Amino acid sequence: MTSKLWKDYNAKNAYDGYFTADNKLRKHAKIISGILEKYGKKKLQEIEKNCQSTISARGINFRVYAANNRAEEKKWPLDIIPRIIPKTVWNKISKGLKQRAKALNLFIDDIYNQKKIFKDKIIPADLILKSPYYIKQCEGFSPKFKAWSNISGIDLIRNKSGEYLVLEDNLRVPSGVSYMLENRMVMMDVFPELFSRYKVSSIHQYTNKLYNCMVECIPKKTSNPHMVVLTPGIYNSAYFEHSFLAEQMGIALVEGKDLFVEDDNVYMKTVKGPLKVDCIYRRLDDSFLDPKVFNKESLIGVPGLFKCWLKKNVGILNAIGTGVADDKVVYSYVNKMITYYLGEQPLLNQVETYLCHEEEQKKYVLENLSKLVVKPANASGGYGLMIGPKAPKKEIEEVRQKILKNPREFIAQPLEVLSTGPTITNNNIEPRHVDLRPFVLTGKSNYVTSGGLTRVALRKGSTIVNSSQGGGSKDTLIVG
Repeated sequence: MTSKLWKDYNAKNAYDGYFTADNKLRKHAKIISGILEKYGKKKLQEIEKNCQSTISARGINFRVYAANNRAEEKKWPLDIIPRIIPKTVWNKISKGLKQRAKALNLFIDDIYNQKKIFKDKIIPADLILKSPYYIKQCEGFSPKFKAWSNISGIDLIRNKSGEYLVLEDNLRVPSGVSYMLENRMVMMDVFPELFSRYKVSSIHQYTNKLYNCMVECIPKKTSNPHMVVLTPGIYNSAYFEHSFLAEQMGIALVEGKDLFVEDDNVYMKTVKGPLKVDCIYRRLDDSFLDPKVFNKESLIGVPGLFKCWLKKNVGILNAIGTGVADDKVVYSYVNKMITYYLGEQPLLNQVETYLCHEEEQKKYVLENLSKLVVKPANASGGYGLMIGPKAPKKEIEEVRQKILKNPREFIAQPLEVLSTGPTITNNNIEPRHVDLRPFVLTGKSNYVTSGGLTRVALRKGSTIVNSSQGGGSKDTLIVG
């Protein structure tokens, strides 16, 4: 590496998006490397500052809850050095994501209806029927187009050899897409040269596609549809996203108290009187949606909503009961689902997964806890994770006891070294670990975002990318 900018950059510890292991610049990174070198560290720090002011001015934030349950509003962390993926590579990934979302939707429809996958012994029935997210009341129901997970956030990592692997599926209420869109707006503002030098695929059609997906999923034809985004309220960590998406789609943002049910139809209270609602993009979990059917204590849901949905008087995205396929134990069977439902080989591989409720696999996990990553089957946001190689003995022992007590609730995976991308630190540019969450929309047809939300672990050596735990983000450029 000739340049001063990169002289201390070390790309040896993982697959790096800009440099090969012998420190040669990758072809797709040559243009941006030239721009960064021309600017130099001082000017880059300046762009970074402008980026922070733009984020403040646009009010891009998220909430983090401290141990005392106090909510703290934080500015969205965006690193100005983008992730760059060649379009030829992305086209293959995109096909794999569509294939995966299609199989998962067929699986959810099957388990609530024919249950063929159990009869053919591809996946044990007990595993699903005893899941806390399996909703018995959904049996016999099928949403329009059999599309249960209309919005799927599928997390990808790149391993040491550079292969893209699926790390997990987020099908309940996946978040992050507003930050992907805002990152792009900010970057075009503070770093316009990137977009004149690269041919970058647009991502701005997402909200339009989401709007159309909602319209498609209205169960009964109507000439003048009314749709809403249902939020748990301003204290939710993703409230920024709820209001952003409602605003971008030009539809109402509502809380449970703004809606009511009459004659099995849903209405919104307005100053001009009740307005019938045809489709709801809900951003709260199943258990809070309808206190008549689920959590009786819920104050943020809509009493009677579930019955309206079952009677097909309202569409709900994502469908109630979708969370059953969000489970990390179910994740381990997705490749089998693809072969079973589609008769195809999976286009994307996933991380090898050990199921602790299976005796042989549990034995292996307990013998190798210090080498593995252990995850709770139903947690998200990086909570409850144990990274064996970095965990103190005490934590390893605690996890051992938890597995012995409740094996169904845990899976284990080998520690995959996440790929890295150059990231601005206080006085340098250093590699930091990244993952990627693209979004797949499923309705009458399906659509995959060009790229997605790249999340970056800002602490040196860390692989925890979640913003709630100190992670940041990057714009993801798919370039021709």
